[in-house]
Amino acid sequence: MELIKGDKVSVLDDAIDGVVLSVIENQVEIETTDGFVMTFFINELVKLSDSNSIEEAVKRVNLSEVKKEKTVAKPRNFVKERKSRNEQPVPEFDLHIEKLVKNKHGMSNYDILTLQSETAKRHIEFAIKNRIPKIVFIHGVGEGVLKAELDFLLGRYDAIDFQEANYQKYGQGATEVYIRQSKNK
Repeated sequence: MELIKGDKVSVLDDAIDGVVLSVIENQVEIETTDGFVMTFFINELVKLSDSNSIEEAVKRVNLSEVKKEKTVAKPRNFVKERKSRNEQPVPEFDLHIEKLVKNKHGMSNYDILTLQSETAKRHIEFAIKNRIPKIVFIHGVGEGVLKAELDFLLGRYDAIDFQEANYQKYGQGATEVYIRQSKNK
């Protein structure tokens, strides 16, 4: 925006209108309508036409252009997990009883927990045997009984580290299991 002596201006963040007295680099000295001399940066001012109010400057804004600008879809920004090209997808095992049996009716809580634990143990043994470096168990939140049982089971293995899985992907109800590979196999 080019300002010269005599231009009518309005301050963007204040209810101050005035006339330009001088422009030195990016600073503008104005005389307000109340007779005060003030200095502002050029980017703090709006040049007014023959009218002396900010309302008139707003009226000159092309509303259809502004509306069109607002309706243009902006690309959404997603956070993606970085994966190398040769990285295999991590096997996920859902230990919810509904995923393990068609009908759980007639099963006691002990039977359900035993089946879930045995299923987890089978997957761990398979991963160790086949040198799979990482697996994920989805156990849900619930009362924490299955998670405690899973933690106990995983703690019995020397070559295993485990932690809560990625919260963004699984929430609180999953455990990541890392299997340290021995060199002699």
